[in-house]
Amino acid sequence: MTDTAAPEAAAEPAPPTDEEILQRFLRTKNQPTGSQTLGFKMLSVSQEKMQVEVAFEGKAELHANPMKQIQGGYLCAMLDEVMSVACMVASKMTAVAPTAEMKTSFFRPATPGPIKGIGRVVRWGRTIAFTEGELYDGEGRLLAKATGTAVPTPFKNYK
Repeated sequence: MTDTAAPEAAAEPAPPTDEEILQRFLRTKNQPTGSQTLGFKMLSVSQEKMQVEVAFEGKAELHANPMKQIQGGYLCAMLDEVMSVACMVASKMTAVAPTAEMKTSFFRPATPGPIKGIGRVVRWGRTIAFTEGELYDGEGRLLAKATGTAVPTPFKNYK
């Protein structure tokens, strides 16, 4: 009688660390055009908090309205971006989460210059994610805040 061991199952790769995810964003050569337009740059990632911090650059020649303030639609795009990226981080970089609904409140005008965005996932479910985002000016003053719902979709199912 011969002793045959069952083949070992292939070990699943370890999920990426926060630093690996941060470096992936910083080194990408395939940044979406919308992210480029907003001046997106990842600052920090926390999988534990399901949160990201992002720098944007409000540019007068691209984003300003006739009052020389950043047009609200661009601020909404920045908020959508931080909440969506927080969803990718919450999934350990295995899913995207298209926005199903978003509500935005504006607190003060945004002027051209640096804008910091914070996005977080409040609750990550199998079929829905609840998100929050905030934008701050260069002096740390709250500009706008949003809440949203998103639909977690594994990368392999995304077309």
